[in-house]
Amino acid sequence: MIHSEKQKHRGDEEVVKELCMVNGVSYEKISQEGSNISSLEIFFTGFPRMVGLSFFPRLCQLTIVGQNIKHIEGLECCPLLQELWVVQCHLTGISGLQNCLQLEKLYLYDNEISEITNLELQINLEVLWLNNNCITVIQGLNTLQNLKELNLADNIIEKIGHSLDHNASLENLNLSGNKISSFKELTLLARLPHLTELALKDPMSSPNPLCLLCNYATHVLYHMPGLQRLDTYDVSSKQVKEAAESTVMKKMMYYNMRVRSSQRALAETRFSLTERKKTLQQLPEECIRTLSHALKDLERELSRMLAGCKKSACIVEGDPGGSSHVVDGSASRRDPTTDVSHDPAVESKILFKMEALRERLVFWTRRLNKKAAPQILGTYLVLLFVTTSCTVIYHYRDLTKLNIFCYLPNRFTSCCDLLLSRFSPLDYKIHSITGIKVNRVIRIHNSALRLRFEDKLHSLLSSEDSVIISQNYRRRLEHLFYVADPEKTNEKEDILCILEDGFKTAQNYKVLLANFSLLIKCCNAEMLVLLPVGQIIVAKVFVGHSVPVKEGEPVDRSSYPKMYSVYRNVDTKERTAMSEGIRQWFVFDHELVLPEYIMYFEYIIEDQQQHAVSVRNTDRDETSSNNIIMDKEVLNMEPVLKSQPKLLSLDDKILLNVARANVLSQITVLNLHGNSLSKIKEISRLKALRHLTISFNEFTRLDDISHMPNLEFLDASFNHLVTLEGLRGLGQLKQFDVRWNKLTTAREDTAVLRKHMPSLLKLDTRYNTWNRPESVRMIILGHLTTLTHLDDVMVTEEEAAEAVQMAAGSKINQASLLAHSRTNSDHPRSLSLLSTAQFLTLCSNALNFGQITALNLDSQRISRLINLDKLVNLCWASFNDNDISRVEGLDNCLKLKELSLNNNNISSLSGYLNASLLEQLPNLCFLSVENNCINSLRGIQKVHSLHELYIANNQISTSRDIYYLKARVDKYHHFGSLWKSFITYAGKLSDLLWAVSYCDNSNEVTECESAKDMFGGRLTPDMVAEKLGHSNYTDMTHLTLQSCNIKMVDLSPAELFSSLRSVNLEHNNLTSFSGLIYLQNIKALCLNYNHIESILPRQKVYLTNRQMLYSKVHSSGYGQQSTSKTNREAGATASLEPLMSSLEVLHLSHNGISNMANLQLSRLTNLKALFLQGNEISQVEGLEGLHQLRELVLDRNRIKALAENSFVGQNALLELHLAENRIRELNHLDPLKELRKLFLGLNKLQVFTSSSSSLVMPLDILNVNFQIFNKNTYSDFQLHSLNGSHQSDFLR
Repeated sequence: MIHSEKQKHRGDEEVVKELCMVNGVSYEKISQEGSNISSLEIFFTGFPRMVGLSFFPRLCQLTIVGQNIKHIEGLECCPLLQELWVVQCHLTGISGLQNCLQLEKLYLYDNEISEITNLELQINLEVLWLNNNCITVIQGLNTLQNLKELNLADNIIEKIGHSLDHNASLENLNLSGNKISSFKELTLLARLPHLTELALKDPMSSPNPLCLLCNYATHVLYHMPGLQRLDTYDVSSKQVKEAAESTVMKKMMYYNMRVRSSQRALAETRFSLTERKKTLQQLPEECIRTLSHALKDLERELSRMLAGCKKSACIVEGDPGGSSHVVDGSASRRDPTTDVSHDPAVESKILFKMEALRERLVFWTRRLNKKAAPQILGTYLVLLFVTTSCTVIYHYRDLTKLNIFCYLPNRFTSCCDLLLSRFSPLDYKIHSITGIKVNRVIRIHNSALRLRFEDKLHSLLSSEDSVIISQNYRRRLEHLFYVADPEKTNEKEDILCILEDGFKTAQNYKVLLANFSLLIKCCNAEMLVLLPVGQIIVAKVFVGHSVPVKEGEPVDRSSYPKMYSVYRNVDTKERTAMSEGIRQWFVFDHELVLPEYIMYFEYIIEDQQQHAVSVRNTDRDETSSNNIIMDKEVLNMEPVLKSQPKLLSLDDKILLNVARANVLSQITVLNLHGNSLSKIKEISRLKALRHLTISFNEFTRLDDISHMPNLEFLDASFNHLVTLEGLRGLGQLKQFDVRWNKLTTAREDTAVLRKHMPSLLKLDTRYNTWNRPESVRMIILGHLTTLTHLDDVMVTEEEAAEAVQMAAGSKINQASLLAHSRTNSDHPRSLSLLSTAQFLTLCSNALNFGQITALNLDSQRISRLINLDKLVNLCWASFNDNDISRVEGLDNCLKLKELSLNNNNISSLSGYLNASLLEQLPNLCFLSVENNCINSLRGIQKVHSLHELYIANNQISTSRDIYYLKARVDKYHHFGSLWKSFITYAGKLSDLLWAVSYCDNSNEVTECESAKDMFGGRLTPDMVAEKLGHSNYTDMTHLTLQSCNIKMVDLSPAELFSSLRSVNLEHNNLTSFSGLIYLQNIKALCLNYNHIESILPRQKVYLTNRQMLYSKVHSSGYGQQSTSKTNREAGATASLEPLMSSLEVLHLSHNGISNMANLQLSRLTNLKALFLQGNEISQVEGLEGLHQLRELVLDRNRIKALAENSFVGQNALLELHLAENRIRELNHLDPLKELRKLFLGLNKLQVFTSSSSSLVMPLDILNVNFQIFNKNTYSDFQLHSLNGSHQSDFLR
């Protein structure tokens, strides 16, 4: 032992001598000179152990390179050490630095270190190099808050996580040559505020997998705008940063559109399912209504029977008599001798029939509720797809890493065939499953996982024999199935994790091949019957060398050291050719499993397959018919009551008649069931009334039922109530029935009941059209604490307490504000598709109201926006999934930039979000109000800073509202299908088309074209303002817009253009007057060189070949239209409503008009001048209604002759132009008694008939520029027709 110690001491002495020699220090004088040495270095050999350092107590720098040192030691006596290099020395760990508290630089690269430890005390460390080691996890750096440079290149690091969050001073980081594959990891580096240099693929190392992904540099530069160098390249220029930010914004826009398109598809599917549900419910609803009406008739009759023997009857309704208010005439009060109450057997018959009716009502009610099942199943299928695909896009930060393509099965037939070929129906026989149907296939392309799979496969194959590489490796590639176990995992989260990070180790995951009976074991039979649907991942797997699982041995790599995977043969009860070879696989290396597809399928149940048609048609029809027959049998049971005349209104006499009372004050029970009443103002005078029935009437409101202090029972079922507002002063009401109405807003209606019915015990609100039916019960119970029964179900104490607690938590208070708010001052740089408020509230809570910048109150059941006055710095707010009906309370939030109000009950953006409030939000750039009840966008034009508006799935129905968005929304809009097309064209085209180009490129080109076709060429107020340079519409008297490709006029509201007197729209593409007919003050209208066919757009008429030929070629020999037909058209035109009563001058030249009757010109009753030159008119007609016409120009047409009725209504015509036509005979001008000017130049006049030669018109000007004229007939014409003329113009 002593000998070995001596040998070691002698060896250490040699090491120290070597150290002194290479550093120029005399070993003999080391005790004197050692204390003055501050720097030592030794390279390659001669220093196997760190010894002798105690001789250098003032050592500040130590460099050891290329030695065989396993551990750091001997530094206990070097407290002043500031820089340490231990490089290429086979170090296996970090140790021995506990006394080096002044250490600033530590270089430990090119070693075998696997874990970062023992650096907690080095708080002054600024530089740390651990590159080229075996480190897998970044850890142990939390205390190094002064660290400025960190080199972890060429290790085996896959994730960064939050390991560097505490190193806020970090300026230079090198992570090249690692296994980082997710952009999500890089996003976390944005927390380092001083980071200026980052390397992930520097030239000295291999790149990380994520560096091979598209837009890698863009992603980094967007999240870390402070970087000056990336991968040794200079990225400090402003242009580089702006390009990165622009690219990311476009990408965000694309994914945002994808998500919202999927959500819109889901909403549309839900709507279609709702419509289908309504269709299925029509028969049950009709039957319930009929049976309920009969039941209430019997209840009324029974009530009258029981009270009929009482002398002071103020109870039931008799036949109304002697009143003009009764529809079916008057009737005297019922004769007691014929009253059914005198028959003792009738009461038992009524009771028996009522019981039978109630049984039928129970049956149809169950049938009605059962019809909701298809909606649940269909919605589940859609939700399964949308939540998966959308959440993948929305959840993952690395948007460029993961691409999702969703197709119907026909796009991936081979994938579907693979699933179907491996399905064995015999394994499902016990569950009555006979087949499987693929509904949807989603293609997954995860670039990082694919690169990892290919790299791993390449590395494995490179180590195999060349024969195996060339011949067998493809045989070892399989496509296997994986399905999540619903009993052990959250299926959605499981699927999402696999899509992003791939499969985990074999201990946690199994990839199932072929046998679907294995999948059934993962869910019970009841679940399979309830939801016979599922999803499965198809993965490409390299199984490599594989063997069967040995019984009794654990399935892990240690039991099968040379195997890549193992499998277990699955036994089936009835083995078939299909079931041969069914196996369950266990793949040890998760990097060799690549998810490629998600398939959504449903099982075909035996009953569905064999009886689908019969159940859907024959059986359903037979069952319905049988039930209807049973209903009729019940309705025809004795006694059958005679129908009663219906009341339309009430007066005192009718009330006394109906109630069988002598004075109004005696009436305590009144039954007005089954009438046609919509108002009952007289009812308020019945102060003693306790029981009121008004079912099966026409009420939309109950304003007349107020201030009735004794009323205890009110039945208003089966009406058309849309609100309960107006009810008041019913303090004693205990039972209220409002079933089968049209109530929508539970919270507002409940507030009315709470205020005016404090004693209410029983309330029935079933079968109304509530906006949020799933939350109605809790809302009502939370506000009406006196209720004992709701919807015919007893209210339990636990349920009432829960509802009250929920109602209390639905109000915005200090606690909720602090719990759901944040104080971040900067907009986060993140690719998350969450709103800013949603994203920021994932961090720590706020502490002060005045500092709150982000507020997220989603899904808090909030009904009003209150207590927000102190949030003066609020920038981002989200109130999604609440019950808000009014946008209010934001007056002091002047810095608000983003506001999200999706899934609420907002009906309008004006009135509540009024002009004054909008003007006080100068920074609002993002507004999302999807899935509300908004029917108008009026008021949105006040938000001048708005960049993004989302308003899909609302109730906007007029295009006028969309124009409010013009020049307000700069970047993009997203609406339903029609609105999206409209906005694509009607907004700022340069921005909108740019935005659309990133949204579903396969369809958007078509959408842009259809948008142009649908909405292009509209003359709108915005177009007027754009062309004229101002928007002073009310001061505008003349409007000229020539050659603007206008196809339609939509100058609404017309009140804006009340001062307009003349319009010139020459050289456009109008086919009708369109919206010009609403401009009532126009006097002159010029529409030359258009394509006018009629004043109003004409409906499409299908013509025969003969009619089409005649309409195109007037000289085709088929003759003119018959007089009878012309007369019919004239009569039809004359009966139409007059239009544009102020119009006096109309220009319609060169429009290609061939049929004057189709123009409907007779509707312009005040017209004084009409210009139709240069058309293709062959017959003068359709002028019957133009009695004020003074001037008519028909030059350059194709008129051959004038018909008898051409000028029947033009008694006031002064000037007629018929030049350059084809007139051969001049006749039928007799009605033109006041004609002063007649132009007939360049016609084919040959002979004047006797009728023409006898004209006595006092012409002032006659222009007869004819080609061939008979002098004899002309002189005769001149004598008679030019009597008193002052000028004759003969040009030729």
